[in-house]
Amino acid sequence: MTAPPPPPPATEPAHSRHDLLMGMAGVAATVVLAAFDSTIISTTLPRVAEALDGMALYAWVGTGYLLATAASIMIFGRLGDLFGRKPLMLVSVLIIALGSIACGLSQTMGQLILFRTLQGIGGGMMIATAFAAPADLFPDAKQRVKWMALVSAAFAMASGIGPVLGGAATQALGWRAAFFISPIAAAVALFLLAKYFPRIKPVHTGERRIDWIGAVLLVLAVGAPLAALELGFAKGEHAHPMMGLALAVVGIAAIFLLIPIERRVASPIFPLRVLAGREPQLLNLAAMTVGAVMFVLIFYSPLLLQQVLGYTPSEAGLLLTPLVAAISVGSIINGRLFPRQAEPQRLMVFGAGLLAAGTLMVLLISPGTSAWWILAAFFVNGCALGFLLPNLTLFMQMLSERRDVGVASALVQTTRAIGSALGTAVVGILISHGTILNGVRTGLVLCIVLCLTCAVLAHRVKMKNLATSRNQA
Repeated sequence: MTAPPPPPPATEPAHSRHDLLMGMAGVAATVVLAAFDSTIISTTLPRVAEALDGMALYAWVGTGYLLATAASIMIFGRLGDLFGRKPLMLVSVLIIALGSIACGLSQTMGQLILFRTLQGIGGGMMIATAFAAPADLFPDAKQRVKWMALVSAAFAMASGIGPVLGGAATQALGWRAAFFISPIAAAVALFLLAKYFPRIKPVHTGERRIDWIGAVLLVLAVGAPLAALELGFAKGEHAHPMMGLALAVVGIAAIFLLIPIERRVASPIFPLRVLAGREPQLLNLAAMTVGAVMFVLIFYSPLLLQQVLGYTPSEAGLLLTPLVAAISVGSIINGRLFPRQAEPQRLMVFGAGLLAAGTLMVLLISPGTSAWWILAAFFVNGCALGFLLPNLTLFMQMLSERRDVGVASALVQTTRAIGSALGTAVVGILISHGTILNGVRTGLVLCIVLCLTCAVLAHRVKMKNLATSRNQA
């Protein structure tokens, strides 16, 4: 088989440092909006469910959003490669802003779930395009990593601020007010993107027909197994094991149908070449382990602090702040060190080892543990994630061709989401079959194993000399 002709050189993305700075400010504002949209509701939802008499449907407000986001990331990543990312980013901002307003005006829990699910589609579109956009502006990976640290820091800080803003707005003005924070952030993002982010011509030489069959199968392949986890392992009357089993079968069947179809079509929604090499496969396995560990820490650490150690929700929130805030610290240090590394995968190995150490520190927390130890444990974990999250995306971009950079970025976000769902489901099962303390501690032991597995996988990824790889052609 003859190799495909190399893609034409990318269009010059910007004409001055000011253009680059303002364009990235637009991307950062978009990422802040995505973080707000997914986190503001966390402190508001109990009040919302009570007001709308919908506690029985409480979990589905978050589940609908996460399922729609995970199932759509890959599709919009590919569409960004085919047709350009700026239009999709603008549309995603509008969807999230209008969806948030609709949520604030909801009269029933069913309406809220519907509007949050639609927002999830906008969130998937936003994540797929915003995290790939730096590759359009900065073809040089050594330069790009510094700007990706900015994006990661913005996302991390906004994720930490979001619940505080949501809680403050709910307490002061009522729960509906919390949904009107995102539209304000959206106005800023929309202005910066529309005015300053350049319209970059996609690097794509083939047919641009949309692969609708592949898109449907991809949604089923990603969404059905995640829905199966939610339905199959739910508690009490919300458990539907047979429906969960049926969805798992649908997801597996979709995967087996997707692969041969994507090999045949001229312009696949999921070009299999992005996973053809050993390095991309290892990176996506590593992303799955990172997603599992990160979300186990985020979801179950508050439970440990409140139910076992007796902290109030506000005290637990303050103790958890370093877990999110320190991601920006690790990302900035990673961005400084990356250009000096001949083998930059060593930074991921270090991050995975540091995450194992931080998880061990959390495992050692018990009644009577000093608050300073708890703060230090979450700070270490946050720093470790700062060495992992940006590099997972950056390495996938470096390994892919420029025409596939969007779908490659989306793929690593999707596998991370799948790992998150698996990790939280497994620990939830452990807790349901024992005590909270034993369940969380067993989950943390599994997380340490996953961290060490991630370190081994990262060590086997060979990134040497990829600063001059195809994606910079």
